[in-house]
Order: sequence, then C-alpha cells, then structure tokens
Amino acid sequence: MENLGKIFIIGLPRTGTTSVCAAMLELGFTVAHTAYTQQTFEQAQIIADTPIFCDYQMLDNYYPKSRFIYLERDSHLWLPSIKQLLIRMQKNMLRADGGFNTIIKRCYQQTFSPFTEENIKDEQFLLKCYQQHQNGVKSYFKNRPQELLSIDVSKEGSYTQLLSFLELGVIDGNFQQMNIGGKVTAWNDLKDENKVSSTQKGRITKLNYLINKSSR
Repeated sequence: MENLGKIFIIGLPRTGTTSVCAAMLELGFTVAHTAYTQQTFEQAQIIADTPIFCDYQMLDNYYPKSRFIYLERDSHLWLPSIKQLLIRMQKNMLRADGGFNTIIKRCYQQTFSPFTEENIKDEQFLLKCYQQHQNGVKSYFKNRPQELLSIDVSKEGSYTQLLSFLELGVIDGNFQQMNIGGKVTAWNDLKDENKVSSTQKGRITKLNYLINKSSR
C-alpha cells in the first residue's frame, strides 16, 4: 500500500468522508479524518475533510504522486445536512476571541464565502458553493483523470470503484452509512490502531505545505 503514496479525500463535508475513512481503516490504511498538525500528515496515508477539501491543489504540489478521491452527493440530501452543520458551527466560526482553530476557520470561510448567518441558511448559496468546489476539482484534474476518482458512496458499485482506483483487486466490503441524523461523532467513536490523531493533544501546528508552496 505504501507505493500508492498519499491519498486525499477532497469531497466537501457531509458527502461521506467518514464512511470512506472507515472503509480505508478496514482495508488496513493509516487514516486521519481532518489533519491539523504536520505529524498527522506524516503518519497518515489517507487524509480527509479539513483542510483537504480546501487545500488539495497545494497538497498536490507538495506531495507528488498522490491520488485524490472526490465525493459527490445528491443536492437534495447534501443541502439540509450541510446547512444543519454550518448553523451549528456558526458561533465558533465567527468568534474573534477563540472558537475553532485557525485552519478550520480559514477553510470553511474560504469555501463558503462570504460565511455569514444569512448565507449559510440559504440553500441556493450553499448549492453555488458546492458547484464552485466541484467545478474547481474537475477543472484542476481535467488532464489527469488517472489521479482522480469521483464517487457517490450511496451508489451501487462505488466501493468496487474505490478498490479498482487503489489497485487492490476484489475484496468483500462496502461503505457504512455513518453520521446519520446530523451526528458528526461517528469517527471519534471508531476504535482502530490505524487511526491517526488530527491534533497534538488538542493543538495544531504549522503545516509544511503551507510554508513551502513549491510546485512540481
């Protein structure tokens, strides 16, 4: 598996990132669902969510030979789910005296820009953000289709597509439906020795790819 290099899951929040991460654990990969320290990036082969969905282009430059998995989700399912999440995050996102760490704030405020109380309740605004992100991914990888897999984890055959992309052959398994009903704690509840912590005892560190924005 090491010869695969890094694998970044670049779908937006609420598109099935936890389900894919759980499947990756079962396949034996070291996995981080969110990454806020350089140590996390060094230890995990699979990394998802924040800051991956925002910084995938810089990560592509910094980690050559990486592969990327974009997660799609039907808008009528994604919109109520992301709206519920963003409303719940709003207070800590907009606080000037603390709240979420700076990486979370930067990524969400950039992806859902401008991040305001009015906008995050507007499904047309949220759909526009989804489409802008999706179009950005497709445009960036348009000449490198072999390095990008696009799947909807709720669709039949998506798990087989993942195995093929990872060159793993035929293995029994599927994607579990997780974080149902607005919950976002399923990843924390998983116990696995291959899980990689996102922080160092709750703290973030400088990330090398943000310091050294080298190109291929």
